[in-house]
Amino acid sequence: MNKWIGAFLIVLIFSCKEKQIDFSGDVPLKQKDFFGIFKPMNLPYSISDTNIDKNADTLSIGVKAFLQFFPDSAFALVSGKNRKLIIHPIGKIEKEKEAYYLVLITQQKVKKIVVFVTDKKNKFLGVKELLQNNYNDEYAHSLSINKEPTFLISKEKMGKDNQIQFSRAGWVYNDVGIFMVVINDSNEDPKKSEVINPLDTLPKKNKFSGDYVKDKKNYVSIRDGKDLNNYSFFIHFERNEGACIGELKGNLQMKKPNSGVFNENGDPCIIDFIFEGNEITLKEQGSCGNHRGIKCFFNDSFIKKKEPKQKVSKKR
Repeated sequence: MNKWIGAFLIVLIFSCKEKQIDFSGDVPLKQKDFFGIFKPMNLPYSISDTNIDKNADTLSIGVKAFLQFFPDSAFALVSGKNRKLIIHPIGKIEKEKEAYYLVLITQQKVKKIVVFVTDKKNKFLGVKELLQNNYNDEYAHSLSINKEPTFLISKEKMGKDNQIQFSRAGWVYNDVGIFMVVINDSNEDPKKSEVINPLDTLPKKNKFSGDYVKDKKNYVSIRDGKDLNNYSFFIHFERNEGACIGELKGNLQMKKPNSGVFNENGDPCIIDFIFEGNEITLKEQGSCGNHRGIKCFFNDSFIKKKEPKQKVSKKR
């Protein structure tokens, strides 16, 4: 009987030790404790935006704990400056040269599945948002992961002719150190799909504000910012008949009388904006792979669209 009591006490002691691991981040964590909470994932893996938290662990990881092993700049790419959030581990995928750690990040009502990539010594390599539950469009979104792994991000909806319209993009992490598109499949006609300009209705009274265009699928919109040295912008381009797409919304700050720069904290993408006459030229300086396809860049020039003259009503 005493032997059974002794064995029970030993199990109880070890159980208590496991429960004492603090994942809030208030105390330093060991690598084996932090990365050990990520369990190997069974592949292939599939999930939709309607049940995005289905496979997340109930264990919560504090932001401060997470930042002990991943840089704040990487975290900012998927969460912005907001640090009031909840993180739950989903699982890990281990390969010969790298490992993939999937987490569920919840910010108020928005839930995102994000993958962080490390080398075999747990040094951070890359990050990408894969799926969220707050797209606010007519599509059903989903994520599938195979054993390579390729992260297949899909969206589909029922078209007017009762045919399913879909788009699928398969992403892989490559040896260069970025995520790249290896699958780009769609049955939607790129000539018929409209690009929505999120800045279209904003004021454009300042010197460089306006629309700089090549056509409906290739343009830069510049709008008034908080002062004369700041502008809001939206860039969209499509090349190779829609096979390579780039899109970015942000703020540019004027550094010289005729040039400004987009350089946001936590984003490795840097773009120079050069204004000359009625033309704008973009020059990509940083790594903007999160905002475009792998084989196309933001480097280009656009001509400013003339504003229609307002009709002046004649007094009778």
